[in-house]
Amino acid sequence: MPSPDQPCGARIPAEMSGHLITNVRILDGTGREPFAGAVRVDGNRVADVAAGPVAARPGERVIDGRGATLMPGLIEPHAHLSFTDITSYEMTRLPPEEHLLATLRNARTMLDSGYTSALSAAAAKPRLDVVVKREIEAGRFPGPRLLANGPEITVTGGLGDSNLLHLPYHETPTFCWVADGPDAIRRVCRLLAREGVDLLKLNLSGDLGTSAWSSELTPMAEAEVAAAMEVARAGGLRVCAHCRSGDSVRLAVKHGIEVIYHANYCDEAALDALEGARDRVFVAPALGITYNLSQANGQWGVTPERVQGFERELAASVETIARMRKRGIRVLPGGDYGFVYTPHGTYARDLWLFVKLLGFSAMETLVAATRLGGEIMGHPGELGLVKPGALADLLLVDGDPLADIAILQDRGAIRMIMKDGVLHKSPGSAPA
Repeated sequence: MPSPDQPCGARIPAEMSGHLITNVRILDGTGREPFAGAVRVDGNRVADVAAGPVAARPGERVIDGRGATLMPGLIEPHAHLSFTDITSYEMTRLPPEEHLLATLRNARTMLDSGYTSALSAAAAKPRLDVVVKREIEAGRFPGPRLLANGPEITVTGGLGDSNLLHLPYHETPTFCWVADGPDAIRRVCRLLAREGVDLLKLNLSGDLGTSAWSSELTPMAEAEVAAAMEVARAGGLRVCAHCRSGDSVRLAVKHGIEVIYHANYCDEAALDALEGARDRVFVAPALGITYNLSQANGQWGVTPERVQGFERELAASVETIARMRKRGIRVLPGGDYGFVYTPHGTYARDLWLFVKLLGFSAMETLVAATRLGGEIMGHPGELGLVKPGALADLLLVDGDPLADIAILQDRGAIRMIMKDGVLHKSPGSAPA
């Protein structure tokens, strides 16, 4: 591999036709400072990276970056493609036919926004993620590379259970599946495994949203968590969990859950547990939803009292995440986009929040959104990086995201989107 320290005129060895992206400032996702150079893509992989100008080979498509920033595609660790920019209650009434079409549109929006990979944190109906993933992988519809989930598995009164005693009961209201007791939990997990999910999602803690339990309480019992993990291990499935309370975080770590969302109210014992498992656990706080609701100012029917609750939760989150960072726990930006107050297409706002609220540098944020994103997707060292052998998921961005990370919220600034070596958006063109 030619080093970025080689003199100008370095030559990348010719092998086969593909793409040569020249005259770019390479932000490779590792945390090293950007450098001028060129990148060659063969098939769905980065073939070589070199400093300085590079000679094209016969039949190769040359893309002149004109000094723009070439970086890995962004990775969303808490995606909800089937959440359709409406309230939780409205999802129950959305017919499956319209819901599938909306989910496909959201998949395209995510890719158009520069997010080339997504780990789903739940689907609003059992098979939506699975079907959309198959359409994307077959090349019949554009979208990010996707790890599919089912509805969030919750207990009576837990997050997502919007049932009312005087109305007909729904086992799968909003975005969740209500199950009580280990046997019922096993049944739901087995059904979702049968339908082809990659992941399961458990709602261990309460929430300020559709939950009868507050964020600091943990309605799901340990035996129920253990039952879900029993099925997950038997089926080779990964598990993520909604965990705002300290108890829920400890419970998740104890039972081997590797993707933990929110973790707002971690006490020292919960932080100790996360630190002890930091080589296998990821935390995605999903600050966008809390931040936007804390700024509601009467929008979306959010009362002043609820705004105060979200303000308190945001303050707790900022403090907790600062303590996580000191312990070397992996914290990733992104999540919970798809509600009326966090619409699709605004995902990159979480990158800005990591800099604005959490004190991450722009470089630290982008490493978390690319290299660490590749790790959470299950492709460490080959996704979220610009290096030989890496999967060719690349963005060409006008401007410098390190100087102004908010530029990634502007889809117009993203000149090129490549996923798996295929151009979804070519420089100077609309998305394919």
